[in-house]
Amino acid sequence: MRERVQALLADRRFQRFIVGVILVNAATLGLETVPAVAGEFGHVLVAIDHVALYIFVAELLAKVYVERSAFVRDPWNLFDTVIVGIALVPASGGLSVLRSLRILRALRLLSVVPSLRRVVSALLRALPGMSSIVVLLSLVLYVAAVMATKLYGDDAPERFGSLPTSLFTLYQTMTGDDWGNIAREVMGAHPTAWIFFTIFILVCTFVVLNLFMAVVVSAMDEESAEERAALEQDNSVHTQRILEELSALRREVAELRRQDVAG
Repeated sequence: MRERVQALLADRRFQRFIVGVILVNAATLGLETVPAVAGEFGHVLVAIDHVALYIFVAELLAKVYVERSAFVRDPWNLFDTVIVGIALVPASGGLSVLRSLRILRALRLLSVVPSLRRVVSALLRALPGMSSIVVLLSLVLYVAAVMATKLYGDDAPERFGSLPTSLFTLYQTMTGDDWGNIAREVMGAHPTAWIFFTIFILVCTFVVLNLFMAVVVSAMDEESAEERAALEQDNSVHTQRILEELSALRREVAELRRQDVAG
């Protein structure tokens, strides 16, 4: 029985069915935010939501039945359990905010779709490297904010009048939000301010952000390499098992031939 359930969970058609349920459930939760649709088809949307929840619970119970103690050792299983468990908590009284968290079930796509799972695993692997880049970016932002406050604080107090204001303005500049108007406002009193803004944008946007991308890409390459190594190991184990079975079969055939000759 356990083998049948395991085969069902691993079947691609079942996995596609779960993906379809997740997408339909996410769509119905989105339609509940449309007053006209919710007023006319609210009971239908609620019924679909309950059916999807029952399917998710049944899937988790099937995984627990198949994997047993290994279930809790898989972080993706724990992730799915938390996401589904939130929907099982009664959304009444002080817990009414949990109704809005039902949409988190759409995040189950991260654990169901292998390509998305690889991307998330690569991002988590890249976090230690990203922390160093965040420190570097914060240092650059702090140094630039102190310089801008001293250079342009008197002439543009709304933008660079204090260190917190300068930090916010430079963060806005780093994201590319209206930085041209900020630079023109400062350049009215300091014509050479474009040099400061150009260097700041080049360092933050083109250098630091590219470092972020490099760390993520490197982590994804490592994740892919580990998957390939695991696949090759599984293939080698499978091949070795086949060779051992062939050798045993040859020995049995040779033994039968000797018995025929002796008889």
